[in-house]
Amino acid sequence: MAKSVPVQCPTCHREHSFTPPTFPCACGAPLTLPVLPDAAPELLGHRTWRDSWVSVRCTACDREGQWPRPEFGCSCGAVMRLPVPDDEAAAPDAPPRAGTRPAFRPVAIRTERDAVMAAERYLRWLGFTDVRRPGNCPAPAVAGVDLRATGLVARVDPTTLPTTLRDVECLWLHGLLDSAAAVCFSLAGYAPDARCRADDLCLPLFVLDLAGTPQPLNDWADELVKRG
Repeated sequence: MAKSVPVQCPTCHREHSFTPPTFPCACGAPLTLPVLPDAAPELLGHRTWRDSWVSVRCTACDREGQWPRPEFGCSCGAVMRLPVPDDEAAAPDAPPRAGTRPAFRPVAIRTERDAVMAAERYLRWLGFTDVRRPGNCPAPAVAGVDLRATGLVARVDPTTLPTTLRDVECLWLHGLLDSAAAVCFSLAGYAPDARCRADDLCLPLFVLDLAGTPQPLNDWADELVKRG
């Protein structure tokens, strides 16, 4: 079990005990984020995709993964992001590691089920090895969320109409409630206001082609593909 660390709220100065989250590494070993007990927490005013993740290396298999930065909510209403040493910063002298992905293997889209399968396969290719459909997840199924993984919720819109502003905002809210990043896949593209809002919310957008290969549509999607 992870060891608790003391946390002092920078707003009301109340002290709390925080247990760092533990995630399952792809190798099967539990990975506990190394929260620093002697560093001041950062008040969280706005989430961005890039700042919501940290690189941490598994001590069991030496694999580096991207994990959600730990957050803590005080009873005064303040939300804090707790400091975690970035793996790259913690080991500047480490030799470069090969991290080339194999080629993505798409699945042709003929049905709505195929669209969800294509997005699921793509997220696994990006490194979300525990991605599941809500029916196979401990979390309950909710409208607007078709896939879940550790720190991630995703919507797959297989309709012939562009994904709407409301769809994008609802997905972002689900991610906010789950303290998870949100990603959207669409077969017919996005309404102009939906694209603008997604950029404001730092939400990655992908378009699915009928061959089953998602294409990044905004900078946040490009960043997700780059970081994996």
